[in-house]
Amino acid sequence: QVQLVESGGGLVQAGGSLRLACVASGLTFRSYTIGWFRQAPGKEREFVAAVRGNGGSTHYKDSVKGRFTISRENAKATAYLQMNSLKPEDTAVYYCAADRSIILSSLGSADQYDYWGQGTQVTVSS
Repeated sequence: QVQLVESGGGLVQAGGSLRLACVASGLTFRSYTIGWFRQAPGKEREFVAAVRGNGGSTHYKDSVKGRFTISRENAKATAYLQMNSLKPEDTAVYYCAADRSIILSSLGSADQYDYWGQGTQVTVSS
């Protein structure tokens, strides 16, 4: 059984930082692309960042470029999202997702990922 578990969310002030982690089990982690998505109440789930299996290729939503960094440690079966200079509009539930064979043009499409975590709440106060 594949399991993805997110952690690291919390309440921070605008301008602060959080580091989210996604720990995977039940899969060969290095073979899977990892994506981070977020969903605010009443809004559609939106793409935040993705990293390919070997960590060599990363992709970001335009509004988080320069502030967020996605990375992974395959030996620990863990992916991270370092979030700096947080803004109130970053407030959302953040989800980790994994897929074995997703193509480049689908990296930002939530419905193309096979596996999902339970989410972790990030709240940024002004």
